[in-house]
Amino acid sequence: MTAGVLGMLLGLAGAVGLILVVTYAPPFRSVRLVDRLAPYVHDTPPPSRLLGTATEPGMLTAARRVFGPVIGDGARIIDKFLGGRAAVRRRLDALGSGSTVEDFRVEQVVWGGLGLLGAVLLAGAGSLLAGSLNVLSAALLCVAGAVGGVLGRDWWLTQQVQRREELLLAEFPVIAELLALAVTAGESPTAAIARVTRLSGGELARELGAALGRARAGVPLVDALQQVADRTSLDALARFIDGLLVAIERGTPLAEVLRAQAADVREAGKRRLLEAGGRKEIAMMVPVVFLVLPVTVVFALFPGLISIVSLAR
Repeated sequence: MTAGVLGMLLGLAGAVGLILVVTYAPPFRSVRLVDRLAPYVHDTPPPSRLLGTATEPGMLTAARRVFGPVIGDGARIIDKFLGGRAAVRRRLDALGSGSTVEDFRVEQVVWGGLGLLGAVLLAGAGSLLAGSLNVLSAALLCVAGAVGGVLGRDWWLTQQVQRREELLLAEFPVIAELLALAVTAGESPTAAIARVTRLSGGELARELGAALGRARAGVPLVDALQQVADRTSLDALARFIDGLLVAIERGTPLAEVLRAQAADVREAGKRRLLEAGGRKEIAMMVPVVFLVLPVTVVFALFPGLISIVSLAR
């Protein structure tokens, strides 16, 4: 890296920093309508930590406190360009997270900033090793790092939802049979749900326990269970909630329905295992065909080829 290029980069960084400082300084920063109305609207006291609704300190809260205006603007830009608020809201609900879409956009901004930082460090290390700096390659690498961080957070959310749904499906047969056993013993559906959530753990038990907690707080149990069915994308769990709702509303027999649903989910799990085994079997043929078999052929033909070449000479 020459002295001229280094001076240009330092001057560019200083100019950008000065522009950002001047732009976001309180005298020059435009006051939004939300900030003007906030002192007159947000007059409720903060919620108690005993209720579990208080904001927990973490990376998201710290980033908002330190880089609040910049992160807020970045979140709005990402939301404008990417869109898909309904899909993000549906995945957050399926994850059982209390985060909002705005919180998720802020997390995307943080991930994008980390990706940009990693790209800058990688470009700097590459320029030091090469002895020169390719401005175009460094700029493309920085853009790729920022975009990769933003899209990587969206991909990670999808992976979290898929893992949670797999856990729900794995726990569903046991929970359904425990509920069927409790109902057969003479307990009501509400008491059976309370007993099962008290004795078991896992994602499904926590979902049912949260629904029961909302019901005890004043929400009708039918509406609380319907919220669980609306948040999930699993057909088996939706049918399970529908069976509970019908049993609660109309008093229909529930034990046999729950056992049948548990058996259906177990059969579906067996089919998924067989399908996964078939895919893995095909994937196992790839190294055999493209690696082991060519090496075997080379070892078998190489001595004969050497003999033919020696005789030809």
